[in-house]
Amino acid sequence: MQLGMIGLGRMGGNMARRIHRAGHECVVFSQHEKTVAEFAHEGMIGASGLPDVVARLRPPRAVWVMLPAGAVTEETVAALSDLLSAGDCVIDGGNTFYKDDIRRAKALAAKGVAYVDVGTSGGVWGLDRGYCMMIGGAKPEVERLDPIFKALAPGSGAIARTPGREGRDPRAELGYIHAGPAGAGHFVKMIHNGIEYGLMQAYAEGFDILRGKAGAHLPEAERFTFDLADIAEVWRRGSVISSWLLDLSAMALAEDETLANFQGAVEDSGEGRWTIEAAIEEATPANVLAASLFVRFRSRQAHTFGERLLSAMRFKFGGHVEPPSGG
Repeated sequence: MQLGMIGLGRMGGNMARRIHRAGHECVVFSQHEKTVAEFAHEGMIGASGLPDVVARLRPPRAVWVMLPAGAVTEETVAALSDLLSAGDCVIDGGNTFYKDDIRRAKALAAKGVAYVDVGTSGGVWGLDRGYCMMIGGAKPEVERLDPIFKALAPGSGAIARTPGREGRDPRAELGYIHAGPAGAGHFVKMIHNGIEYGLMQAYAEGFDILRGKAGAHLPEAERFTFDLADIAEVWRRGSVISSWLLDLSAMALAEDETLANFQGAVEDSGEGRWTIEAAIEEATPANVLAASLFVRFRSRQAHTFGERLLSAMRFKFGGHVEPPSGG
């Protein structure tokens, strides 16, 4: 199958590689000519701009936009809507606000162009591990694109099957689902990232408490100096709180238990805020998720060890770099 990939950054580039390795034909474009040349050298088809991407694809075309959410994605989708024809499809795999997806899908449908939103999780590890995907859009278009989604997904791997899933959609066990109509994919991903905030915050606070047990203000008999790297490692093995985030924490602590390379300024990429907005609209309590978002705001003013661990986790799974000033 053919696919156009717009954006060859940390996520888009490795997704294009994974699709290409699965035997699909990738037409790629980035604002950086050198990057396009590198991917062409790997066997993909380099394009000089959006019109060139469209020209190199056979109808019905599918163009995947993997750019930062916001103005640049909005402009790219708008430009593609003028270049594509009825029967073609635009896929947005970034972290777009789901209400923008609903609006775009309606606008593109008037031109006969389909719109599919794909909430994508996998970070910088996705090339080898695969990408967990939550997909929104019309069923016929999602099914047409299934070979691409299957190539990107991690597959069932060594994870044991969940009892009682007989007769259910097998795609979930491969690492991707059709969540519903346009906007549904990014809504599920938004909640995924809101939960991620809470999980990361729980680990950060727990390790901060462990580290603080050595404090001189405590009675001497109650002071413990823990090996945090060993604690993270033992919790990875058989503990009910084991997770990939804990794996990444263990890696960071094994490299440097003080996390001296991290200041602790933790950005939020939007989904956490949108999750709280959705909770407010639904009048659904979200105490933990709201608190974890506010901690990220506070982290830009003063930094704790726990916030350095948060920052280390973000760097490990997504390559997210702290602001240069740490503010």
